[in-house]
Amino acid sequence: MRFYLNMLVTDLSNEVRVLSDVNLLKMVSSSENIINNIGLITGSVVLLSSVVVYYILYRRKDNCCIFCPFSLIARKKLITLVDSEATYPLPLILKETVSHDTRKFRFKLPSDEHVLGLPVGQHIHLSAKIYFKNVDPKFPDGGKMTQYLERMRIGETINFRGPSGLIVYEGKGSFAVKPTKKAEPKRRIYKNIGMIAGGSGITPMLQIIAAIMKNSEDHTKVSLIFANKDESDILLRDELDKLAAEHSEQFSVWYTVDRAKSGWKYSTGFVDAEMIQKHLPAPDSATGTVILMCGPPPMIKYACIPSLDKLGYLESDRLTF
Repeated sequence: MRFYLNMLVTDLSNEVRVLSDVNLLKMVSSSENIINNIGLITGSVVLLSSVVVYYILYRRKDNCCIFCPFSLIARKKLITLVDSEATYPLPLILKETVSHDTRKFRFKLPSDEHVLGLPVGQHIHLSAKIYFKNVDPKFPDGGKMTQYLERMRIGETINFRGPSGLIVYEGKGSFAVKPTKKAEPKRRIYKNIGMIAGGSGITPMLQIIAAIMKNSEDHTKVSLIFANKDESDILLRDELDKLAAEHSEQFSVWYTVDRAKSGWKYSTGFVDAEMIQKHLPAPDSATGTVILMCGPPPMIKYACIPSLDKLGYLESDRLTF
């Protein structure tokens, strides 16, 4: 059985940032039966010639969520992931305990001249062998990802594969979207981007936001609604608030939580039509408004889509990661 982890990657002017996708991690047997699901969260860190992984353990019922941001800096010419169908084992070179529920892992790229070099919105896959309960003495309780990462030793490898994905942000408001994996991409340019993210769904949003704000020639305006269970669950809040403060004419962020403490100045409750109408750009096919969504499927299906329908956003102007 193998464990698959999706990542999203951003290539900025002098920076290549790799962030994990919101897609559920699935441990799947050879018969494709789903054994376990683990949610994914993200963040960011800076390094040279290596890939960094953080993960945070959240004890919610029987599941745990993994916090796996990757980042690296350096504009080099050699690409690590040359063949999207091949796997590239990268060795663990650093493992640190950051706090009681946070770990940091650094994986080495093939050389100091290598980068991942993937486009904004694309993702990579991580794979590792995962064992059934009592099959391997290293994993007596079975192969959950937290156990796998927690027990990795320096020098051990994990496989990277990519690039993959149907959505690419090309800059200056331009999106290239493939209807299917083998189809030719269709391009459209938008002046305004509205984003709705839930939990770890912030990952592709942050990539696009960072790419736009990094490029002085990209004047696309971005508005983000970020939904979480409570304030402590808000990932990358400092980075988002900093971007909003530094680019107030171009980027805004609005938070909503299920449970709010006294003094909370943002919204409480699920994303709804009123919240979208107030904090995201209005539907406008003439000037170009697109809505990007990434988060738990129930949030997308039961909160976002009905609200967007109610407000008149066209299906053709919505993209879901």
